[in-house]
Amino acid sequence: MHALTARGITKAYGGVTALAGADLTLRPGSVHALLGENGAGKSTLIKVITGAVAPDSGSLRLADAEVAFASTAHAAAHGVAVVSQELNLFPDLDVLANLYPMREPTRGPLLDRRAMLERARPVLRQLGLDVDPRARVGSLSLAQRQLVEIAKALVVEPKVLILDEPTSALDPDSSERLLDILRVLRDRQVAVVFVSHILEEVMNLCDEITVLREGRTVLDAQPRSSLDIGDIVHAMLGQDLPVVSRGASRRVGPRLELRGVSVPDRLADVSLTCSGGEIVGLAGLAGSGHTAVLEVVAGLRRPSAGTVELPGGGAASSFRSAIAAGVALVSGDRRRVGLMLDKPVWENVAQVRPVALAGRGVLSTRALRASAAELAERVRVRPANVELRAGLLSGGNQQKVVLAKWLAADPSVLLLDDPTRGVDLGARAEIHALLRAVADEGKVVVLCSTDLDELVAACDRVVVFHKGRVCAELTDFDQHTILRTMNTGSL
Repeated sequence: MHALTARGITKAYGGVTALAGADLTLRPGSVHALLGENGAGKSTLIKVITGAVAPDSGSLRLADAEVAFASTAHAAAHGVAVVSQELNLFPDLDVLANLYPMREPTRGPLLDRRAMLERARPVLRQLGLDVDPRARVGSLSLAQRQLVEIAKALVVEPKVLILDEPTSALDPDSSERLLDILRVLRDRQVAVVFVSHILEEVMNLCDEITVLREGRTVLDAQPRSSLDIGDIVHAMLGQDLPVVSRGASRRVGPRLELRGVSVPDRLADVSLTCSGGEIVGLAGLAGSGHTAVLEVVAGLRRPSAGTVELPGGGAASSFRSAIAAGVALVSGDRRRVGLMLDKPVWENVAQVRPVALAGRGVLSTRALRASAAELAERVRVRPANVELRAGLLSGGNQQKVVLAKWLAADPSVLLLDDPTRGVDLGARAEIHALLRAVADEGKVVVLCSTDLDELVAACDRVVVFHKGRVCAELTDFDQHTILRTMNTGSL
């Protein structure tokens, strides 16, 4: 008996075909990888399976009975739960309320928060989420919010659990804990769909692999043991990935310097120099301080001691003044802070430019559209239509729009916080190649990432943080060296 099957699923948005006859077969007690290049149709297929969108044609069967879910709540009532890469949480509500949206246990007319807490505690403990259930979700870090999203799916004890890039915002310890939980769910005969761009995770965890390309299924429930990473990449892309060369020792142009910078509970006496022509990676466990460096440089957090010197001299006193001084901050949390999803691509690309180029004349709408089209082509946004609403693009293409928005400001310092979070291999390699091109222009590029493969692939050197301090600067490194240093605080 199959837990769930999807057959011949098609879906189009206007003139854009997202799915063109996709198939997926899930078995109870199996962890099934759903893979594909950016825009291949993974997210759309998940939305169809979970009732978020209706397919144009095709069929779904759950436990061998045909179903048509009218909503995600309808799917959840039938045991199909999803953890989306775009977090669907209520920031003004507490953790406990977010775990039970529209399905809260009641005692008479009142919510039974005691029952909610009793059911939630073991799940939170399993995930290692050590936060007060009464804490407002908006006050949590991105990694903690990701764990809340996962806990929300687990408390309903689903028969089918779909996880879309679940480890993209997690530190290595949290990721491994989640993978252990998925192995337990497999033993309990839950059908798990695992979407990830980290193929090492896929090969270590998954039993079967399905690959989509251009909306079609090109590998259908193949045993993982019969495939290697080369087979998967070929199925996903049909071509080799672009190669990004290292630019070590190419330190030219402007410099960004931090001298003895301290921030209470974040940074302690941090000194760091980043030069134009190189890509500098910042690594560390969650809360180790590496992301706080970006916040300080971008004027979002003021140091209690020490100085920051931007390439043009001085430091930024606010985010707006940082933009005006040539600082760009590209967030991986595109849905929350990166994009206006209801606006067309050109408006998103034009969002920052007026601040960065204040006092240099006003551009017409026509000129902004033309500039956006040029930048969208440069970062390879697909489809190449700047009139399309950003919310209709795939996750990877949305992230490219965020990058184009900041490149439109012609920054001298490009700060990136998990810029390829939730992005597939092809788009990831394209973004890395673009970052190399920006560095080759002599600009300062600083890359914070929770993805060790990304740090190795893209960076010339990696500065590792441990408990708020710089513990190592690596010029010869691999994933294992970075991971060991992050966890131990020494080489």
